[in-house]
Amino acid sequence: MAPAGRDREKPHRLAAVTLDEASLGTSSDEIEHERRVAIYDLLEQNKFKPIDHGGGPYALHLGISGNRLVFDIRLTDGTPVIAHMLSLAPFRRIVKDYFVVCDSYYAAIRTATADRIEAIDMARRALHDEGSRLVVERLKRKVELDFDTARRLFTLITVLHWKG
Repeated sequence: MAPAGRDREKPHRLAAVTLDEASLGTSSDEIEHERRVAIYDLLEQNKFKPIDHGGGPYALHLGISGNRLVFDIRLTDGTPVIAHMLSLAPFRRIVKDYFVVCDSYYAAIRTATADRIEAIDMARRALHDEGSRLVVERLKRKVELDFDTARRLFTLITVLHWKG
């Protein structure tokens, strides 16, 4: 039986997600944890439908090539569907701000008061939401996805940006 939240028969979903190893830098335990959780949550529940494509499920390979974010979308059997290359420029500021706030958050959870941690976490979530809206906007003519799927994809985009 499929786990709760996952509909294995649903054709407009991601069934596999990989990150380009060459795009990844050295990362901290926190970044690796974020990556694992984002992929797990993404595979558990998502809406992902390339425009004008009949249905999946799909396998997504994310990477960075030069100054472009690469979305290599295939069927789970490896059949190519489409590859989208998006400029990283619109993501740079928000990813940079997100990393600064995340660093503050990880430092705060060790020593700060609960109020301080909550304030930093609210800022972190606000930046994450902003990045998620940007993912939806940048992909709207290419892929239909819901906000939760965009949130998890934004997490993976930040992992690709992380250079340790």
